Amino acid sequence: MRVRIYDLARELGVENKDVIARLAAMGVAVKSHSSSIDEETAARLRAAYASPAGPKPAAPAKPAAPAKPAPPKAPGAKPAAPAKPAPAKTPAAPAAAKAPAAKPAAPAKPAPAKTPAAPAAKPAAAQAPAAPLRPVSVSMPMNVRALAEAISVKPEELIRTLMKFGVMASINQNLDAATIEVVAHEHGVAVEFAAAPASGEEEFKDDPKDLVPRAPVGGGVGHIDHGKTSLLDAIRKSKVVHEESGGITQHIGAYEAALPKGRITFLDTPGHETFTAMRARGADITDIAVLVVAADDGVMPQTREAIDHARAAEVPLMVAVNKIDKPGAQPEKVRRQLMEAGFSPEEYGGQTIFCDVSAVTGAGLDHLLEMILLQAEILELKANPTAAARAVVIEAQMDKERGAVATVLVRRGTLRVGDPVVCGTCAGRIKALFDYRGARIREAGPAKPVEVLGLGGVCEPGSELRAVESERAAKEIAAERRLASASAGAVQGKMTLEDLFTKIAAGKAKELRLILKGDVQGSVEALGDALRKLATAQVAVKTLRCAVGDINESDVMLASASDAVIIGFHTRIDVDAKELSRRESVEIKLYDVIYEAIEDVRKAMEGLLEPAIRETVIGRAEVKQLFKAVKGDPIAGCMVVDGKVLENARARVIRGEKIVHEGTILSLRRFKDQVREVKSGTECGIRLANLKDLREGDVIEVYRMEKIPQKL
Repeated sequence: MRVRIYDLARELGVENKDVIARLAAMGVAVKSHSSSIDEETAARLRAAYASPAGPKPAAPAKPAAPAKPAPPKAPGAKPAAPAKPAPAKTPAAPAAAKAPAAKPAAPAKPAPAKTPAAPAAKPAAAQAPAAPLRPVSVSMPMNVRALAEAISVKPEELIRTLMKFGVMASINQNLDAATIEVVAHEHGVAVEFAAAPASGEEEFKDDPKDLVPRAPVGGGVGHIDHGKTSLLDAIRKSKVVHEESGGITQHIGAYEAALPKGRITFLDTPGHETFTAMRARGADITDIAVLVVAADDGVMPQTREAIDHARAAEVPLMVAVNKIDKPGAQPEKVRRQLMEAGFSPEEYGGQTIFCDVSAVTGAGLDHLLEMILLQAEILELKANPTAAARAVVIEAQMDKERGAVATVLVRRGTLRVGDPVVCGTCAGRIKALFDYRGARIREAGPAKPVEVLGLGGVCEPGSELRAVESERAAKEIAAERRLASASAGAVQGKMTLEDLFTKIAAGKAKELRLILKGDVQGSVEALGDALRKLATAQVAVKTLRCAVGDINESDVMLASASDAVIIGFHTRIDVDAKELSRRESVEIKLYDVIYEAIEDVRKAMEGLLEPAIRETVIGRAEVKQLFKAVKGDPIAGCMVVDGKVLENARARVIRGEKIVHEGTILSLRRFKDQVREVKSGTECGIRLANLKDLREGDVIEVYRMEKIPQKL
């Protein structure tokens, strides 16, 4: 067990600096009063203070050195000298009695009066440990005001105590646990840290009587251009596919299909490989995964990737074999390929439902929907619509006119307009709800996708949105999460052996700094993941900022200070930011299709590769005669025999077959004139830097180092 310095000082009745000095004399180095020592060292220190019990009062007797001025007063003060030891031997009560006697005494007497007062205070301090510290339970996070209320002191007094320990804090500033413990000890309080509040993370158990059937959530997953969005378009009778750039779904959408037998919620997850993270989020919130495979294309790499995500999410998977209307369609080939992946059709005695469909003609769509509803009945999907609402964020963005907008899927309870909510580190109150068609609604029950307005910021996709009792509670929970997130980030920032090795190994690696802005958070994250995959051993990719919204002045200033490139995806540039980027010479690239962004970044990275260094010989000159200079190195009278000689060029001296010197041409003269170059067949005078040993017949070879660009 370890003991803190200030606890020992309190126990021994001395000041903190006295204990630190005594430990230093014992060969134990401590930094401050809040440092701790082991029990063995503490026992030695107690013995050191206890053994010279006589010398210990003698230590204050050193201040009694003022008693030495008493001997100069010897003629009349000799009785006063014995009078001093007499009260010193007596307990504190006589010492107190001496104090009033000291008042009428001469001004010189107060000095001796202070001397016994210090020892008198020591026994009183020694009795302090007898009174145990008052225990107080606190929970983190805690600011100065809350701590002052908890330990029953005024905030101003607590701030003064913090200043004494070198901590400058305002009344609303949060304190760490170590500081709280030290400051509380100073005020006679022993703090006990209780478990932090639940921060809205508690799990609810619904009464089975409150559960009612809910609509299934199906997610369409599969390879690019296999017809997932077209299939949903045929189901819900809307032309969303034409709104996407290049006909490829760029971010997750949630839609509803109302059928006579029930309602189905569909999630449309992108199929391109660069949106892997978005597809994974889509699979995690689905009840049934519908794997869409083109009958004329078969199983592709992204098809297998989608299967992995569905398996990881542990959701039932059914297969929709699309494009059966095309001439080259081979549904049986698709079944064989998926059987190799472990999915056996029901018609072959397996457990996987296969449906042959066509998004163009509508063939097989009714059978597919019936199978989804049948699978939902088997799963017995239920939820409590009367509980506090919980929803999962599918996508979030910053709209210039409406502010922060989030697309959520309600998982439990009913989300209503006016509900105070918290989502990650964002808090707010629901201002408006819109369904997938854009119609304003008042509430949304389980398994219903809605667009939410009123949040305090852009939420992370995949995070949970919860309704709480009040807006104040929502803000408190969000503040706690922000503090916890900052603490976790600080811990994650600690160096590990693996990180250390990586940093040493990448010491000479260059990096391409990027600032990514997009219209929705999921697209920005996916683009960042794709660009980071381009990193090589020679070039690292670092994203300084990944955010949603228009490119603004803050982005341009960050890029200017960090020498970064701004990439905008489905976004635009503010007028002020465009002017600032022109003044700061910051490059901004805007894209609508992700392939173009990846290709341009790849080209930029090729320019950052360390170029190959190649040596090129410019010319040769033979030393014919040497001339001694008044100061400095000798001057060589030379004949240029090949190429040319340049002033300030690199040169080496070759004697026979050996290189005897390498340096720079300091001076190049033609007769008395200083020249910049001398061509072949011409005489000249050359002076090399730091060369003393130069002989006739030596050859001066002039060369330069060229950098050759490399490719990835």
